[in-house]
Amino acid sequence: MGRSFENRKHAIAKTASQKSKLYSKYGKMLYVAAKNGVPDPESNPSLKSMIEKAKREQVPAHVIDKAIEKAKGTGGEDYSESRYEGFGPGGTSVIVDCLTDNANRTITDVRNCFNKGGAKLGTSGSVSHFFDHLAIFSFKGTDSDQVLEAMLEADVNVDDVESEDGHLTVFAASSDFFKAKQALLEMNPDIELEVQEIAFVPQSTTELSGDDAAQFEKFMDMLHDCEDVQTVYHNAKLPSED
Repeated sequence: MGRSFENRKHAIAKTASQKSKLYSKYGKMLYVAAKNGVPDPESNPSLKSMIEKAKREQVPAHVIDKAIEKAKGTGGEDYSESRYEGFGPGGTSVIVDCLTDNANRTITDVRNCFNKGGAKLGTSGSVSHFFDHLAIFSFKGTDSDQVLEAMLEADVNVDDVESEDGHLTVFAASSDFFKAKQALLEMNPDIELEVQEIAFVPQSTTELSGDDAAQFEKFMDMLHDCEDVQTVYHNAKLPSED
């Protein structure tokens, strides 16, 4: 127990420009999920999960519908996924996941963030071994034994079930995401999954303070401002998280 992870901070933005960036990111992810499968959430579990996540982030229905309708057409954008790894301020480990239609633009933007943010871009695999790639589900509850039993009965490879402050968090193998979600829904059809995602979870954290903490936060802001950056994972523990 005691595993810590940061709920990805797609904070609901207060300014129009921030909301626009959020909507653009979800528009891309929804489009790709629909294009890679079928543009019907009932027949495409990945798309259905992405729609649920977008709604939790208060992405408007018209943004969701537009992305799905766009995927129904022929041709369209050709997005590809890319992942960059490196070392942030204070010796932290950072993984940056991107979705792009222009790989040269993306690597240039990400490299600039590392260079200006007091960080160092590494090679593929340079820090990912410091993380576990897991399916994560978080919801209100206290009976961790019941949840663990449901996971085992569904033959889910469970990494951990954590109980804290009236919430339960399930960590399972990333390949068992849909199997674990179905097991939770069968256990309790009314369950509200506050977090349901596949993420890189750090095996340990690096505490930052002072200048390192301030520099790290600026580095994160620069990355999140990049057009093609979708998600940033890291192992930093900032003073505000104590």
